Amino acid sequence: MKHTHYRTLWLSDIHLGNKDCKAEYLLDFLNTITVDTLYLVGDIVDMWEMSRQFRWPEAHNQVLHTFMQMSRDGTKVIYLPGNHDEPLQSYSGMQFGDIDIQRECVHTTAEGKQYLILHGDQFDADVTIGKFHAWIGDKGYDLLLFLNRWYNRFRQWRNNDYWSLAGYIKKHIKGANEAIARYREASCARARKMGLDGVICGHIHHPESAMVKGIHYLNDGDWIENCSALSEDNDGNLVLISWIEHMKSASTITALPARAKASKAA
Repeated sequence: MKHTHYRTLWLSDIHLGNKDCKAEYLLDFLNTITVDTLYLVGDIVDMWEMSRQFRWPEAHNQVLHTFMQMSRDGTKVIYLPGNHDEPLQSYSGMQFGDIDIQRECVHTTAEGKQYLILHGDQFDADVTIGKFHAWIGDKGYDLLLFLNRWYNRFRQWRNNDYWSLAGYIKKHIKGANEAIARYREASCARARKMGLDGVICGHIHHPESAMVKGIHYLNDGDWIENCSALSEDNDGNLVLISWIEHMKSASTITALPARAKASKAA
C-alpha cells in the first residue's frame, strides 16, 4: 500500500485510556502515512480518566508503540503535554528516548510562516468563568460523550457509519459556541503578541481553520469525537484531515471494530 507523506503532522486529544478514545481509527490512519515531524499536541494519554478507572486496551497500547516506532524510524516527535497529561509538563525541555517534551514551541512551515504550537489549556481562564462553571461544563461534556457512545452503538447495530452526535449537539449549544469563540480569540491574541503568523492548538475538540484579525487559527481537533488531524505538505500548505470522512468516501470502515478487552487494575 502506498503511504501518504507529510512534512508535518499535528495530533492532539487522543485520550488513550479513555473509553471514548477512537484508537482503532487512529491506528488505521497512522498505518497509511509517513511523517518528517510529528507534534503530539497534548492530552495524548488521559491520566485523569485512568486515575478514576484504569483501562488500557491493546489498541491504545499499539498507538503508543506506533509513536515510539515512528521516532525510531526517523520521524522527529515533539510531545506538548496538556491538562489531561499534566504531570508530563514538568519535563518540558527534556527528552524521553527520541521524543522531545515541550510545553510550547514555534513551528516554521516550508513557506517560512511561523506558528505557535501549544495544547491550549493555557487559555482556560479566558474561556471559563470560575471553577463552578468549568465543573458544569465538564459534567455536560461527559453527558454528551455518553449519548454519543450509545447513539453510535445503535448506528453500529444498524450497520451505519460512525457519526459524532456529541459534535452536532455541541455546535448547537450557544454557550459552547461562545466558549469556542473566546478560546479562538485568546489563542490568536497570544500569537499576535509574539509576532507570529498563527497558532496551532487542540484542547477543545473542535477542528477549525480560520483567520482572526490577520492571525491564522488552526485547531487539529481530537480522536474522541472528530477523528481529525492537521497536516503540512512539502509546499507548506496546512490542511485539516477528517479520517471519518476519508473512510466514508473510501468505503473502508462502516463501524468501530470490537474493542479489545481492557486491562483492569488489580
